[in-house]
Amino acid sequence: MDEIRFTESHEWLRMENGIATVGISRYAAEQLGDVVHIELPVPGKTLEKGAEAAVVESVKAASEIYAPVSGEVTAANRDLATGLGRISTEPEEAWLFRIRMSNPSEAERLMTRDQYRDYLKGL
Repeated sequence: MDEIRFTESHEWLRMENGIATVGISRYAAEQLGDVVHIELPVPGKTLEKGAEAAVVESVKAASEIYAPVSGEVTAANRDLATGLGRISTEPEEAWLFRIRMSNPSEAERLMTRDQYRDYLKGL
């Protein structure tokens, strides 16, 4: 699966060779506004699907970012420390962390882009 998938809590996920790259959706970025601080998970940390993985703070609020799949964090995007604005302007390129999936089938149950668009219409 190389397409992007989405969660109901507005995280996105892209898979490549068993590693999932995770970020927040454009909808989430618009709701947050200007991001002023981010707390990313430490590589090596094991996360369960749905567990809090990161925190994004904006001028409006702080928002938890949840792990869309279970696994071990392999990388955190430290470049965001000096480029927080990318989360707002390029949310689907400004990844937050990468996770080696322990159960790749969890990703297959996430929403496709079309399903996510339909989900947003109901909000």
